[in-house]
Amino acid sequence: MRDTLKTGFADRLKAQQEAKKAQLAKFTPKPAVTDPNFVSRDVERAAELEAVRVARAAAKEAARQAALDAQEAARGAALEAEQAELDAKRGERKERKALTKAEAKAKRDARYAARKARR
Repeated sequence: MRDTLKTGFADRLKAQQEAKKAQLAKFTPKPAVTDPNFVSRDVERAAELEAVRVARAAAKEAARQAALDAQEAARGAALEAEQAELDAKRGERKERKALTKAEAKAKRDARYAARKARR
């Protein structure tokens, strides 16, 4: 049987190549229309990022300051406790000295009284 369409091997190869090109053309990316707000979105994102950075920096600074305040308060409390301990020791020392002086005076008075009684 003879080929009525008169398509030879080369014609069929050419048709196959064109069909393959048409199939591949379906998957090529179409040119997209750029959004006119694209630049403003980029600026908006940059502003949001900067706001987040500023907020984080402020939170970090606040935490650091709170830690310093707590450390300073602890140091102050330790100093107050140390001062109170020293005051208590001084008070005890003063009481001991006062008792020692009173005992010495009582002994001295007893000696004077004993001398007067002998005369």
